[in-house]
Amino acid sequence: MTSTLDESTPDYPMPRARGCPFDPPPALRDLQRETPMARVRLWDGSTPWLVTRYADQRAVLRDSHVSADMNHPTYPRQAPGGGTLSFIGMDDPEHARLRRMVGSAFAVKNVERMRPWVQRIVDEAVDELLAGPRPADLVEEFALPVPSLVICGLLDVPYADHAFFQSNSKTMINRDSTPEQRSQASGRLAEYLSDLLSSKMDTRGDDLRSRLCGRIEAGDLTLRQATEMAVLLLIAGHETTANMIALSTLLLLRHPDQLALLRESDDPDVARRAVEEMLRYLNITHGGRRRVALEDVEVAGQRVRAGEGLVLPNEIANRDPDAFPDPDRLDITREARHHVAFGFGVHQCLGQPLARLELEIVYRTLYRRAPRLALAAGIEDIPFKHDGFVYGVYELPVTW
Repeated sequence: MTSTLDESTPDYPMPRARGCPFDPPPALRDLQRETPMARVRLWDGSTPWLVTRYADQRAVLRDSHVSADMNHPTYPRQAPGGGTLSFIGMDDPEHARLRRMVGSAFAVKNVERMRPWVQRIVDEAVDELLAGPRPADLVEEFALPVPSLVICGLLDVPYADHAFFQSNSKTMINRDSTPEQRSQASGRLAEYLSDLLSSKMDTRGDDLRSRLCGRIEAGDLTLRQATEMAVLLLIAGHETTANMIALSTLLLLRHPDQLALLRESDDPDVARRAVEEMLRYLNITHGGRRRVALEDVEVAGQRVRAGEGLVLPNEIANRDPDAFPDPDRLDITREARHHVAFGFGVHQCLGQPLARLELEIVYRTLYRRAPRLALAAGIEDIPFKHDGFVYGVYELPVTW
Protein backbone atom coordinates (compact mmCIF):
# COMPACT_ATOMS: atom_id res chain seq x y z
CA MET A 1 0.00 0.00 0.00
CA THR A 2 1.14 3.56 -0.73
CA SER A 3 -1.57 5.50 1.09
CA THR A 4 -1.41 6.74 4.67
CA LEU A 5 -3.43 9.08 6.89
CA ASP A 6 -0.41 11.08 8.08
CA GLU A 7 -1.46 14.70 7.52
CA SER A 8 2.15 15.89 7.97
CA THR A 9 3.15 14.26 4.66
CA PRO A 10 3.93 17.11 2.22
CA ASP A 11 2.02 17.46 -1.03
CA TYR A 12 3.88 16.85 -4.28
CA PRO A 13 4.64 18.55 -6.61
CA MET A 14 5.77 21.51 -4.55
CA PRO A 15 5.67 25.17 -5.62
CA ARG A 16 8.78 27.06 -6.64
CA ALA A 17 9.68 30.15 -4.67
CA ARG A 18 8.38 33.45 -5.97
CA GLY A 19 11.15 35.20 -7.86
CA CYS A 20 13.22 31.99 -8.27
CA PRO A 21 11.75 30.37 -11.40
CA PHE A 22 14.96 28.55 -12.33
CA ASP A 23 15.51 26.85 -8.99
CA PRO A 24 13.92 23.73 -7.44
CA PRO A 25 11.15 24.30 -4.90
CA PRO A 26 12.56 25.21 -1.47
CA ALA A 27 10.66 22.36 0.19
CA LEU A 28 12.41 19.89 -2.11
CA ARG A 29 15.77 21.36 -1.21
CA ASP A 30 14.95 21.08 2.47
CA LEU A 31 14.05 17.41 2.07
CA GLN A 32 17.29 16.75 0.23
CA ARG A 33 19.31 18.25 3.08
CA GLU A 34 17.32 16.36 5.72
CA THR A 35 16.93 12.85 4.31
CA PRO A 36 17.58 10.69 1.23
CA MET A 37 13.99 9.30 1.35
CA ALA A 38 10.70 10.91 2.35
CA ARG A 39 7.01 10.24 1.88
CA VAL A 40 5.05 12.71 -0.24
CA ARG A 41 1.35 12.93 -1.03
CA LEU A 42 0.12 12.91 -4.64
CA TRP A 43 -3.12 14.21 -6.17
CA ASP A 44 -4.92 10.91 -5.45
CA GLY A 45 -3.90 10.72 -1.79
CA SER A 46 -1.25 8.04 -2.35
CA THR A 47 2.05 8.53 -0.53
CA PRO A 48 4.99 7.17 -2.53
CA TRP A 49 8.63 7.57 -1.56
CA LEU A 50 10.46 10.61 -2.86
CA VAL A 51 14.16 9.95 -3.58
CA THR A 52 16.08 13.15 -2.96
CA ARG A 53 19.69 12.45 -3.90
CA TYR A 54 21.60 11.92 -7.12
CA ALA A 55 23.34 8.60 -6.40
CA ASP A 56 20.17 7.02 -5.01
CA GLN A 57 18.10 8.11 -8.01
CA ARG A 58 20.61 6.53 -10.39
CA ALA A 59 20.53 3.34 -8.33
CA VAL A 60 16.73 3.19 -8.59
CA LEU A 61 16.75 3.90 -12.33
CA ARG A 62 19.06 0.96 -13.02
CA ASP A 63 17.31 -1.49 -10.67
CA SER A 64 15.43 -4.21 -12.59
CA HIS A 65 13.23 -4.82 -9.53
CA VAL A 66 11.73 -1.35 -9.97
CA SER A 67 9.16 -0.88 -12.73
CA ALA A 68 8.28 1.89 -15.18
CA ASP A 69 4.98 0.17 -16.08
CA MET A 70 2.35 2.91 -16.09
CA ASN A 71 -0.39 0.28 -16.05
CA HIS A 72 0.76 -1.19 -12.74
CA PRO A 73 -2.12 -0.68 -10.26
CA THR A 74 0.01 1.29 -7.77
CA TYR A 75 2.17 3.21 -10.26
CA PRO A 76 2.38 6.82 -8.95
CA ARG A 77 0.72 8.69 -11.80
CA GLN A 78 1.28 12.37 -12.39
CA ALA A 79 -2.42 13.01 -13.06
CA PRO A 80 -5.71 11.14 -13.36
CA GLY A 81 -6.45 9.28 -16.58
CA GLY A 82 -4.12 8.40 -19.39
CA GLY A 83 -2.49 5.13 -20.37
CA THR A 84 0.93 3.91 -21.32
CA LEU A 85 2.71 6.33 -23.64
CA SER A 86 4.30 3.69 -25.87
CA PHE A 87 7.49 1.99 -24.70
CA ILE A 88 8.53 4.59 -22.10
CA GLY A 89 5.78 3.27 -19.83
CA MET A 90 6.78 -0.39 -20.20
CA ASP A 91 9.39 -2.75 -18.82
CA ASP A 92 11.79 -5.05 -20.63
CA PRO A 93 11.62 -7.17 -22.68
CA GLU A 94 8.74 -5.38 -24.47
CA HIS A 95 10.23 -1.98 -23.74
CA ALA A 96 13.54 -2.99 -25.34
CA ARG A 97 11.83 -4.65 -28.31
CA LEU A 98 9.78 -1.60 -29.18
CA ARG A 99 12.58 0.86 -28.46
CA ARG A 100 14.85 -0.96 -30.91
CA MET A 101 12.31 -0.32 -33.67
CA VAL A 102 13.22 3.37 -33.74
CA GLY A 103 16.49 3.48 -31.83
CA SER A 104 18.85 3.55 -34.81
CA ALA A 105 17.34 6.81 -36.06
CA PHE A 106 18.61 8.50 -32.88
CA ALA A 107 22.03 6.86 -32.72
CA VAL A 108 24.81 9.43 -32.27
CA LYS A 109 26.43 8.77 -35.65
CA ASN A 110 23.10 9.05 -37.48
CA VAL A 111 22.13 12.22 -35.63
CA GLU A 112 25.51 13.77 -36.43
CA ARG A 113 24.76 13.30 -40.13
CA MET A 114 21.77 15.58 -39.61
CA ARG A 115 23.96 18.49 -38.52
CA PRO A 116 23.98 20.40 -41.86
CA TRP A 117 20.21 19.98 -42.19
CA VAL A 118 19.50 21.11 -38.62
CA GLN A 119 21.90 24.03 -39.11
CA ARG A 120 19.90 25.16 -42.16
CA ILE A 121 16.66 24.97 -40.17
CA VAL A 122 18.16 27.10 -37.39
CA ASP A 123 19.69 29.60 -39.84
CA GLU A 124 16.39 30.06 -41.65
CA ALA A 125 14.50 30.43 -38.37
CA VAL A 126 16.96 33.12 -37.23
CA ASP A 127 16.59 34.85 -40.62
CA GLU A 128 12.83 34.99 -40.18
CA LEU A 129 13.07 36.13 -36.58
CA LEU A 130 15.47 38.99 -37.35
CA ALA A 131 13.50 40.08 -40.40
CA GLY A 132 10.29 40.28 -38.41
CA PRO A 133 8.87 42.94 -36.10
CA ARG A 134 10.28 43.82 -32.71
CA PRO A 135 9.59 42.85 -30.00
CA ALA A 136 8.91 39.24 -30.87
CA ASP A 137 7.83 36.19 -28.91
CA LEU A 138 10.86 33.91 -29.07
CA VAL A 139 8.69 30.90 -28.22
CA GLU A 140 6.35 31.23 -31.19
CA GLU A 141 8.84 32.72 -33.64
CA PHE A 142 11.86 30.51 -32.95
CA ALA A 143 11.87 28.03 -30.06
CA LEU A 144 8.79 26.09 -31.19
CA PRO A 145 9.42 26.13 -34.96
CA VAL A 146 12.98 24.77 -34.83
CA PRO A 147 12.36 21.41 -33.09
CA SER A 148 8.95 21.10 -34.74
CA LEU A 149 10.53 21.36 -38.18
CA VAL A 150 13.17 18.81 -37.19
CA ILE A 151 10.77 16.18 -35.86
CA CYS A 152 8.37 16.78 -38.75
CA GLY A 153 11.22 16.15 -41.16
CA LEU A 154 12.21 12.94 -39.38
CA LEU A 155 8.65 11.61 -39.27
CA ASP A 156 7.60 13.10 -42.61
CA VAL A 157 4.72 14.88 -40.89
CA PRO A 158 3.48 18.03 -42.69
CA TYR A 159 4.79 21.08 -40.83
CA ALA A 160 1.72 22.92 -42.11
CA ASP A 161 -0.19 20.99 -39.44
CA HIS A 162 2.00 22.31 -36.60
CA ALA A 163 -0.75 24.37 -34.98
CA PHE A 164 -2.89 21.22 -34.69
CA PHE A 165 -0.31 18.97 -33.12
CA GLN A 166 1.21 21.68 -30.91
CA SER A 167 -2.21 22.57 -29.50
CA ASN A 168 -3.09 18.96 -28.70
CA SER A 169 0.37 18.33 -27.25
CA LYS A 170 -0.06 21.27 -24.89
CA THR A 171 -3.36 19.86 -23.66
CA MET A 172 -1.80 16.44 -23.02
CA ILE A 173 1.09 17.81 -20.94
CA ASN A 174 -0.88 20.37 -18.95
CA ARG A 175 -1.44 19.26 -15.36
CA ASP A 176 -4.71 21.20 -15.23
CA SER A 177 -6.25 19.39 -18.19
CA THR A 178 -9.10 17.09 -17.21
CA PRO A 179 -8.81 13.37 -18.00
CA GLU A 180 -11.45 13.89 -20.70
CA GLN A 181 -9.52 16.76 -22.29
CA ARG A 182 -6.28 14.79 -22.18
CA SER A 183 -7.95 11.72 -23.66
CA GLN A 184 -9.59 13.71 -26.44
CA ALA A 185 -6.31 15.42 -27.36
CA SER A 186 -4.52 12.07 -27.38
CA GLY A 187 -7.25 10.60 -29.54
CA ARG A 188 -7.04 13.42 -32.06
CA LEU A 189 -3.28 13.01 -32.38
CA ALA A 190 -3.59 9.23 -32.64
CA GLU A 191 -6.21 9.46 -35.38
CA TYR A 192 -4.09 12.00 -37.28
CA LEU A 193 -0.91 9.93 -37.12
CA SER A 194 -2.70 6.65 -37.79
CA ASP A 195 -4.05 8.15 -41.01
CA LEU A 196 -0.58 9.35 -41.95
CA LEU A 197 0.88 5.90 -41.32
CA SER A 198 -1.82 4.21 -43.36
CA SER A 199 -1.26 6.60 -46.25
CA LYS A 200 2.45 5.79 -46.20
CA MET A 201 2.12 2.03 -46.60
CA ASP A 202 2.31 2.19 -50.39
CA THR A 203 4.64 5.19 -50.78
CA ARG A 204 7.70 4.52 -48.65
CA GLY A 205 10.62 6.86 -48.27
CA ASP A 206 13.69 7.07 -46.05
CA ASP A 207 11.90 8.71 -43.13
CA LEU A 208 10.99 7.32 -39.73
CA ARG A 209 7.31 7.00 -40.61
CA SER A 210 8.26 4.76 -43.52
CA ARG A 211 10.33 2.59 -41.19
CA LEU A 212 7.38 2.19 -38.87
CA CYS A 213 5.27 1.15 -41.86
CA GLY A 214 7.89 -1.44 -42.72
CA ARG A 215 7.64 -2.83 -39.19
CA ILE A 216 3.86 -3.04 -39.52
CA GLU A 217 4.18 -4.89 -42.82
CA ALA A 218 6.72 -7.30 -41.30
CA GLY A 219 4.36 -8.05 -38.43
CA ASP A 220 6.68 -6.54 -35.79
CA LEU A 221 4.20 -3.81 -34.90
CA THR A 222 0.46 -3.33 -35.05
CA LEU A 223 -0.87 -0.09 -36.50
CA ARG A 224 -1.89 0.92 -32.99
CA GLN A 225 1.60 0.31 -31.59
CA ALA A 226 3.19 2.26 -34.44
CA THR A 227 0.70 5.08 -33.90
CA GLU A 228 1.50 5.24 -30.17
CA MET A 229 5.20 5.43 -31.03
CA ALA A 230 4.59 8.20 -33.55
CA VAL A 231 2.56 10.19 -31.00
CA LEU A 232 5.35 9.83 -28.43
CA LEU A 233 8.06 10.87 -30.89
CA LEU A 234 6.08 13.84 -32.19
CA ILE A 235 5.30 15.21 -28.72
CA ALA A 236 8.71 14.53 -27.17
CA GLY A 237 10.48 15.68 -30.31
CA HIS A 238 9.25 19.26 -30.11
CA GLU A 239 7.88 20.06 -26.64
CA THR A 240 10.94 19.40 -24.48
CA THR A 241 13.49 20.97 -26.83
CA ALA A 242 11.30 24.01 -27.53
CA ASN A 243 10.94 24.69 -23.81
CA MET A 244 14.65 24.18 -23.27
CA ILE A 245 15.55 26.69 -26.01
CA ALA A 246 13.29 29.37 -24.58
CA LEU A 247 14.03 28.80 -20.90
CA SER A 248 17.80 28.57 -21.37
CA THR A 249 17.77 31.76 -23.46
CA LEU A 250 15.96 33.54 -20.64
CA LEU A 251 18.47 32.15 -18.13
CA LEU A 252 21.42 33.30 -20.23
CA LEU A 253 19.94 36.77 -20.61
CA ARG A 254 19.88 36.87 -16.80
CA HIS A 255 23.56 35.79 -16.72
CA PRO A 256 25.25 38.07 -19.30
CA ASP A 257 28.75 36.89 -18.37
CA GLN A 258 27.84 33.30 -19.27
CA LEU A 259 26.06 34.44 -22.43
CA ALA A 260 29.11 36.46 -23.52
CA LEU A 261 31.39 33.48 -22.95
CA LEU A 262 29.17 31.28 -25.09
CA ARG A 263 28.64 33.89 -27.80
CA GLU A 264 32.27 34.91 -28.18
CA SER A 265 33.99 31.52 -28.08
CA ASP A 266 34.93 29.72 -31.29
CA ASP A 267 35.59 26.50 -29.39
CA PRO A 268 32.78 24.01 -30.12
CA ASP A 269 33.44 22.37 -26.75
CA VAL A 270 32.19 25.53 -25.03
CA ALA A 271 28.77 25.13 -26.65
CA ARG A 272 28.70 21.41 -25.86
CA ARG A 273 29.51 22.03 -22.21
CA ALA A 274 26.92 24.81 -22.12
CA VAL A 275 24.27 22.39 -23.34
CA GLU A 276 25.04 19.96 -20.52
CA GLU A 277 25.14 22.66 -17.86
CA MET A 278 21.80 24.09 -19.03
CA LEU A 279 20.25 20.62 -18.95
CA ARG A 280 21.59 20.12 -15.42
CA TYR A 281 20.59 23.53 -14.12
CA LEU A 282 17.12 23.88 -15.61
CA ASN A 283 15.46 20.44 -15.79
CA ILE A 284 12.59 20.69 -18.23
CA THR A 285 10.92 17.43 -17.16
CA HIS A 286 8.71 18.69 -14.38
CA GLY A 287 7.21 16.41 -11.75
CA GLY A 288 9.81 13.72 -11.29
CA ARG A 289 10.29 10.35 -12.90
CA ARG A 290 7.94 7.71 -11.52
CA ARG A 291 8.56 4.06 -10.63
CA VAL A 292 6.95 1.26 -8.59
CA ALA A 293 8.71 -1.52 -6.67
CA LEU A 294 7.97 -5.00 -8.02
CA GLU A 295 9.37 -6.61 -4.88
CA ASP A 296 10.89 -5.41 -1.63
CA VAL A 297 14.00 -3.34 -2.36
CA GLU A 298 16.34 -1.16 -0.32
CA VAL A 299 16.94 2.44 -1.35
CA ALA A 300 19.34 4.61 0.68
CA GLY A 301 18.98 2.24 3.62
CA GLN A 302 15.18 2.42 3.52
CA ARG A 303 13.09 -0.68 2.82
CA VAL A 304 10.63 -0.04 0.00
CA ARG A 305 7.95 -2.71 -0.10
CA ALA A 306 6.57 -4.34 -3.21
CA GLY A 307 3.86 -2.15 -4.71
CA GLU A 308 5.12 1.10 -3.22
CA GLY A 309 5.73 3.99 -5.58
CA LEU A 310 8.86 6.06 -6.03
CA VAL A 311 9.18 9.64 -7.30
CA LEU A 312 12.57 10.85 -8.52
CA PRO A 313 12.73 14.65 -9.08
CA ASN A 314 15.74 15.22 -11.32
CA GLU A 315 15.73 18.95 -10.50
CA ILE A 316 17.17 18.20 -7.05
CA ALA A 317 19.34 15.28 -8.15
CA ASN A 318 21.02 17.69 -10.55
CA ARG A 319 21.51 20.19 -7.72
CA ASP A 320 22.98 17.61 -5.34
CA PRO A 321 26.25 19.06 -3.97
CA ASP A 322 27.70 15.55 -3.67
CA ALA A 323 27.47 15.20 -7.46
CA PHE A 324 27.96 18.81 -8.60
CA PRO A 325 30.12 21.16 -6.50
CA ASP A 326 28.49 24.54 -5.90
CA PRO A 327 25.37 23.24 -7.67
CA ASP A 328 23.36 26.48 -7.59
CA ARG A 329 26.00 28.34 -9.59
CA LEU A 330 25.49 28.42 -13.36
CA ASP A 331 28.84 27.60 -14.92
CA ILE A 332 28.89 26.67 -18.60
CA THR A 333 32.55 25.66 -18.35
CA ARG A 334 31.87 22.78 -15.93
CA GLU A 335 31.68 19.16 -17.11
CA ALA A 336 28.08 18.29 -16.27
CA ARG A 337 27.30 15.50 -18.73
CA HIS A 338 26.67 13.03 -15.91
CA HIS A 339 23.42 14.85 -15.02
CA VAL A 340 20.12 12.95 -15.00
CA ALA A 341 18.09 15.37 -17.13
CA PHE A 342 17.66 12.53 -19.65
CA GLY A 343 17.26 9.89 -16.96
CA PHE A 344 19.57 6.94 -16.45
CA GLY A 345 19.63 3.24 -17.25
CA VAL A 346 17.58 1.43 -19.87
CA HIS A 347 14.82 4.05 -19.92
CA GLN A 348 17.04 7.07 -20.47
CA CYS A 349 15.76 9.40 -23.18
CA LEU A 350 15.99 7.88 -26.66
CA GLY A 351 16.17 11.27 -28.39
CA GLN A 352 18.94 12.81 -26.28
CA PRO A 353 21.55 12.89 -29.10
CA LEU A 354 19.14 14.87 -31.27
CA ALA A 355 18.18 17.24 -28.45
CA ARG A 356 21.87 17.88 -27.73
CA LEU A 357 22.58 18.57 -31.39
CA GLU A 358 19.67 21.01 -31.74
CA LEU A 359 20.60 22.91 -28.58
CA GLU A 360 24.28 23.10 -29.51
CA ILE A 361 23.47 24.53 -32.94
CA VAL A 362 20.98 27.02 -31.47
CA TYR A 363 23.50 28.18 -28.86
CA ARG A 364 26.23 28.62 -31.47
CA THR A 365 23.95 30.45 -33.92
CA LEU A 366 21.21 32.54 -32.30
CA TYR A 367 23.31 34.54 -29.83
CA ARG A 368 26.03 35.36 -32.36
CA ARG A 369 23.58 36.49 -35.00
CA ALA A 370 21.56 38.48 -32.48
CA PRO A 371 24.33 39.91 -30.25
CA ARG A 372 21.98 42.54 -28.78
CA LEU A 373 19.26 40.05 -27.91
CA ALA A 374 17.45 41.32 -24.81
CA LEU A 375 14.27 40.80 -22.84
CA ALA A 376 11.39 43.03 -23.86
CA ALA A 377 9.55 42.48 -20.57
CA GLY A 378 10.38 42.26 -16.91
CA ILE A 379 11.11 38.81 -15.49
CA GLU A 380 8.04 39.22 -13.28
CA ASP A 381 5.88 39.46 -16.41
CA ILE A 382 7.14 36.23 -18.02
CA PRO A 383 4.48 33.46 -17.80
CA PHE A 384 6.16 30.29 -16.55
CA LYS A 385 4.66 26.83 -17.03
CA HIS A 386 4.08 25.98 -13.40
CA ASP A 387 1.03 23.96 -14.50
CA GLY A 388 2.80 21.60 -16.89
CA PHE A 389 4.55 18.25 -16.87
CA VAL A 390 7.15 19.98 -19.03
CA TYR A 391 8.55 23.22 -17.59
CA GLY A 392 9.29 26.35 -19.56
CA VAL A 393 7.68 29.65 -20.47
CA TYR A 394 4.51 30.28 -22.44
CA GLU A 395 5.92 33.45 -23.97
CA LEU A 396 9.32 35.13 -24.12
CA PRO A 397 9.18 38.70 -25.46
CA VAL A 398 12.57 39.72 -26.84
CA THR A 399 14.12 42.47 -28.89
CA TRP A 400 17.54 42.98 -30.49
